[in-house]
Amino acid sequence: MFKQVRARMGALVCAARAARRDAGMVTSEYAMGIVAAVAFAVVLYKVVTSGQVSAELQAIVKRALDEGM
Repeated sequence: MFKQVRARMGALVCAARAARRDAGMVTSEYAMGIVAAVAFAVVLYKVVTSGQVSAELQAIVKRALDEGM
């Protein structure tokens, strides 16, 4: 029984060490995700604030408000 407990404890220690080695990778993945989200937000902002899209959005809102009255 002692050998089984020792083997399981050894496996847990190895897993803990492996988790510590990957700690930096998780942070870099979050950073890349944030960079991608910000880049997407900038592109979306540029598209929505462009003249043609802005006019179309205003027309849609105006039609929706006119139909409600």
